[in-house]
Amino acid sequence: MTAASLATVLALGGWLLYARLDANLATTDVDATLGSDRPTRGPDGSLNILLLGSDSRAGQNAEYGADAGGARSDTAMLVHLAKGRREATVVSIPRDTMVARPACPLPNGHTSQASAAAMYNSAYAVGGSACAVKTVEQLGKVRIDHVLDVDFTGFKKLVDAVGGVTVTTDQAIHDRDSHLDLEAGRHRLDGEQALGLVRTRHSIGDGSDLGRIKLQQTFMAALAQQLSGSGLLTDPVRLYQVADAATSALTTDKALGSAQALLGLARGLADLQPSRIAFRTLPVGPYPKDPNRVAVKRPEADALFTAVRDDTALPPVSTKEK
Repeated sequence: MTAASLATVLALGGWLLYARLDANLATTDVDATLGSDRPTRGPDGSLNILLLGSDSRAGQNAEYGADAGGARSDTAMLVHLAKGRREATVVSIPRDTMVARPACPLPNGHTSQASAAAMYNSAYAVGGSACAVKTVEQLGKVRIDHVLDVDFTGFKKLVDAVGGVTVTTDQAIHDRDSHLDLEAGRHRLDGEQALGLVRTRHSIGDGSDLGRIKLQQTFMAALAQQLSGSGLLTDPVRLYQVADAATSALTTDKALGSAQALLGLARGLADLQPSRIAFRTLPVGPYPKDPNRVAVKRPEADALFTAVRDDTALPPVSTKEK
């Protein structure tokens, strides 16, 4: 076989692999859905990604219980990648946060009704990831550049594809709802156990979503630590396995709707050290009308959103947030 023939075969093989990965992906055209009436994009080089965890019980997710009226985004993280990709901020938005939910375009061509006070995670149920994006953009005046949406089954596949994730818990967790049983200490979690961890709420803290957010942030920090320096991006076999799982698990915006775009995003994070990832929770306080809900705290939330929007230093963490 000549060098030219070998190059052609290799190129064709690479194209076929990319084509398979692309075929795995589901996409939603958020930009077309929301139009141009949105916050301006952040400083050149910075990027804001909304990471959503859906509680859908459709398909293989049915094993986690009956559908309670449509999928909601029980996990929502605003991921800010700073210019240069050497720093990042992850802002968790509690699902129970009462917000002004805007009117959102619907797939059937209609528009949902706006609500002056609704739980944040209801936006996803009303209008999918596009409405979740629009609600965050209205809440923080921050432009969302990309959205990544993963359900229970997809999350498990991703964790198993990277070989599990090692986390350390400072207390025993025995949660009947998430089906997780862990003693305090260091554990290597597979996909099923990791899903239980990030879903656990009732058996920790005060049983609210804020305790679950702490576990989710612990998991994300552990995942970042594990992937850092793992050589994943230089190991073609492992990289393909993870890419196959990721593209099967995720629904992305159209701009990220290809394996090449997702791998480009991943490679851009190669120099991001886990110690340079700041985890924050949207500042919230009691919601006067319902003790089971929380309200956005101003001006603390505004200061956090401003730092994300302008790609500037984060405000100090208040004593209550530590």
